[in-house]
Amino acid sequence: MHPDAERITLVSVAQQEGEENAELGSARLSTRLRGTSPPALVARPRASVMQAFGTLNWIIVLGYVVVNLGLGWAMSRKIHSAEDYYMGDRTSPWWALGISVLATYVSALTFLGGPAWAYGDGMAALAIHINYPLVIFIVVIFFLPFFFNSGVTSIYEYLERRFGRTSRLVMSGLFMITQSIASATIITATAIVATFVTGVDPHWAIVGITLVVLGYTLMGGMNAVIWTDVLQGVVLFVGAGVILFYLLESTAPLSGALDMLASNGRLNPINPALDFSIAPTIWAGVFAMTLFHVTVYGANQMMVQRALAAKNIGDAKKSYLMMGYAAFFIYFMFFFIGALLYVYYKGRPFDQPNEIMLLYARALAVPGLMGIIVAAVVSASMSTLSSALNSLATVSIADFYKPLLRPDAREGHYLLASRLLTAFWALLIIPMAFAFIGSKGSVLEELTKVGSYFVGAKLAMFGLGFFSKHTTEKGLLVGVAAGFVGIFLLAVGLPFGIWTPPVIAWPWFVVIGGGVNIVVAVAASLALTGRQREWHLDSVPGQQLRFAREGLEVRDSSGWYLVPGRVDAAVWGLPILFVSIIGMLIAFGNLA
Repeated sequence: MHPDAERITLVSVAQQEGEENAELGSARLSTRLRGTSPPALVARPRASVMQAFGTLNWIIVLGYVVVNLGLGWAMSRKIHSAEDYYMGDRTSPWWALGISVLATYVSALTFLGGPAWAYGDGMAALAIHINYPLVIFIVVIFFLPFFFNSGVTSIYEYLERRFGRTSRLVMSGLFMITQSIASATIITATAIVATFVTGVDPHWAIVGITLVVLGYTLMGGMNAVIWTDVLQGVVLFVGAGVILFYLLESTAPLSGALDMLASNGRLNPINPALDFSIAPTIWAGVFAMTLFHVTVYGANQMMVQRALAAKNIGDAKKSYLMMGYAAFFIYFMFFFIGALLYVYYKGRPFDQPNEIMLLYARALAVPGLMGIIVAAVVSASMSTLSSALNSLATVSIADFYKPLLRPDAREGHYLLASRLLTAFWALLIIPMAFAFIGSKGSVLEELTKVGSYFVGAKLAMFGLGFFSKHTTEKGLLVGVAAGFVGIFLLAVGLPFGIWTPPVIAWPWFVVIGGGVNIVVAVAASLALTGRQREWHLDSVPGQQLRFAREGLEVRDSSGWYLVPGRVDAAVWGLPILFVSIIGMLIAFGNLA
């Protein structure tokens, strides 16, 4: 589950109160920018909103959709097998794969939720995202060599090799559940934005966006996903960059804006409070969210599938290194936008904070700007949804259909089945997205907590697979069950008021759930199957012993390490960057 989901509030803009708030925000912003009197507060019907969106904006949005479909059609000529559909033809350059990784994770929840979060909590909310250099350091060293060298289609196949088939099926099932729910929430958030700006009914917006994504994903498979991600990433960052440019101009001088943030306790990104009930603290960002994001980038089929589509291990690692070096600064931009919006509006409360950036953009009245913003928000979600559909189909075929139902079918059969399952997941996500229309933030907050339950299980299963000598499948599954029970009790307590749990912020759920899982799994393995004499071949020490025993080359022809646990020269810059980020944030908090 996307961590930014906690801050997204989905509401129906068709409600009278929502329309009045939107008009009021636009009127005040227009007054501030142009010095004119605010227009009368009148709720506009949906038809007038669509007309007010303007021809130029519609041309931009529709043109963007057509280009995406065109890319899908162009890439369809490269699809000749199910392998091509899952992984592409492995001709994409590493930088395109890297942009695809970035664009997939920066969804509409980030585009709108990041600024909304910073508007409410200030720059301290950024602490959740300071860990990316550490995360990618771990993933590149340990996860990618395992998955790339093994030639797997589904990363959960590793769990079968290490533990057994049941472990693989459990984790694949958890992935499909959590990813389909996450995709539904993201597409609903996007539809609500489309409704707010254009007046299109949210149900039709959900159907339209999903069908467009389904169209180019069905045609071009992973190649289409990668190259549409590149386009979508460019549109996304251009939209955010334009908003930041106008905000810097509107809140000038910057020193005054920083002074206001400091005087309201919203400038310092470092919150050193050792309070486990607060999500955005430096401790949660460095420890809890590092573990959270390791599972997002290392144990998530949707993300790792990009690396598996690379030409070689070097390109796979470089695509992830782009994320490691760039991600923090991207999130800094989104959160700084939210902080500047707080300065601009003088901290005025909004019933729906996720609309703040949209209100600002609309009131600027720059020709074509709202078209770019809508295209940016839609592109963020389209990138995530296309990746989700392709990875859901991949896992469905590789982990369930092919090994359990049709192990000996022809390649053409698997390609057809993959496309049918892609359509199945798209059609399943649509009614799930419908169910979230009109939901309040508390629903998504609970979904985020549920996602944290699953993240603990992922962390334990892959972590024990890599580094535990004595953990076996029987003990592992006992640990997974114990981890779920432990987190459930921590969330709701014992019945009849026997025990009320303390308030724990959701980032720490992965630490608690994963910790319980690991301790119980190791203890249960020792009790049920005893100590193991040798390291498993698919553990990190087992792989290192294999390379040494068989005299295998530890580097490829380009000098990148093939063996897990070795650190490439380019990767050493990540921990250095992390320390620099901490220093930068400390300095930033003392600018005023």
